[in-house]
Amino acid sequence: MTTQKIILDGGMGRELARTGAPFRQPEWSALALYEAPEQVRAVHSSFITAGAEVITTNSYAVVPFHIGETRFQQDGARLATLAGTLAREAADQASQPVRVAGSIPPALGSYRPDLFEKQAAQKIHQVLINAQSPAVDLWLGETISSVAEAEAIAELLTSHPQPLWLSFTLQDEDDAAERDSVLRSGEPVSAAVEAAIKLGAEAILFNCSHPEVMRSAVRTAKAVLLAHNSAIAIGVYANAFEHNSNSGEANDGLSTLRKDTDPAGYLLWAQEWIAEGASMVGGCCGIGPENIAALAQALK
Repeated sequence: MTTQKIILDGGMGRELARTGAPFRQPEWSALALYEAPEQVRAVHSSFITAGAEVITTNSYAVVPFHIGETRFQQDGARLATLAGTLAREAADQASQPVRVAGSIPPALGSYRPDLFEKQAAQKIHQVLINAQSPAVDLWLGETISSVAEAEAIAELLTSHPQPLWLSFTLQDEDDAAERDSVLRSGEPVSAAVEAAIKLGAEAILFNCSHPEVMRSAVRTAKAVLLAHNSAIAIGVYANAFEHNSNSGEANDGLSTLRKDTDPAGYLLWAQEWIAEGASMVGGCCGIGPENIAALAQALK
């Protein structure tokens, strides 16, 4: 496995909101693509300035779940193209090499493996993939709740040359840190790692879960990869949500953010993940440029 540390970016949606960009439910981060695309580019640039070496396109909310079925049919391809273009422009203007990851989000609802339906999800994902393909250096299937979701994403990308990263979200109830981490579907992390190997992924990551549950996932991933003599990289980008703050219905208000994911606190967790075998670290919801700067300064 690689020992070189790669710094990822942080959470786009909360940073848009924090910096005053147009932002509301249910459109979430997609609203800025409609009303203020220059602010999306500015957030990408702020993460790059902080030290991010990989930035992710702002296409997470470009799905019917957030913008509605009618608007997705009318605007989905255009918005996804714009998301790719904005990230590409920010990366190309950077003073250091920066790669663009094309976000392939949960098509039918985050944290909801029970809502997954392969054909419906692939229909949405195909729009995002076709639109973003000219702009991206790699594909990032993110906040994946089940192995079936990962398989459906990989199936669509067989004819695309860019590398595939698969990022899974983990159960993170209050007691989750006291047991082995599992996917939101209840499947073991080992099953996700086995799938990543089988699907030819370049990296397996864990994202949009509490920092406490990531260490066990990284440890398991490393053990499975070593058993297969696999060179797949391991990455983590946790969120800053308060415990149980995201237990309501999706699009029903904003989850509150915890105080101990400040730059110094988040860095301590990142160092734990690296000690267990991670080589890529960044942040998800609520993790801003100041966090990424702390990671870059300490780890590079």
